[in-house]
Amino acid sequence: MRVLGIDPGLATMGYGIIDVEGNRLRAVEYGTIETASKTDYPKRLYQLHVELKKIIEDTRPDEVAMEELFFNKNITTAISVAQARGVEILTCMEMGLPIYEYTPLQIKQAVVGYGRAEKHQVQEMVKMFLHLKDIPKPDDAADGLAIAITHIHSAKSKAHFELK
Repeated sequence: MRVLGIDPGLATMGYGIIDVEGNRLRAVEYGTIETASKTDYPKRLYQLHVELKKIIEDTRPDEVAMEELFFNKNITTAISVAQARGVEILTCMEMGLPIYEYTPLQIKQAVVGYGRAEKHQVQEMVKMFLHLKDIPKPDDAADGLAIAITHIHSAKSKAHFELK
């Protein structure tokens, strides 16, 4: 199974693609899609669509895991991220991929074992799970990988309980 994890964003969308090979996880690719703040807003959304579609076409994931939107104090940022997230969801749906969503708390719980874990703890565990030499950079890419790991662990748990 190949999972695409997406950390939604307008300025920076993080992603990570992981293959599950038996009980081993292997990072296939990770990175970010970045849009320039001086670019017209509709063009930024379109850029997200085009670049995400290309990643999906090139890597052929089976499923997509995405972080649910977390509303912080800045409503303007939340609205732009929500619109970018909508484009990212639409792109995945257009490509025929099932989408699964996880809260930041669920991601920290799945990756670190503690829902209030710090960002650096999540990054260290991503490095460990994927047998990487270094923590993936930038942070948004590491978050994309963490989201994919969360889905893989969730899918394994679900399959385990379905067998009984």
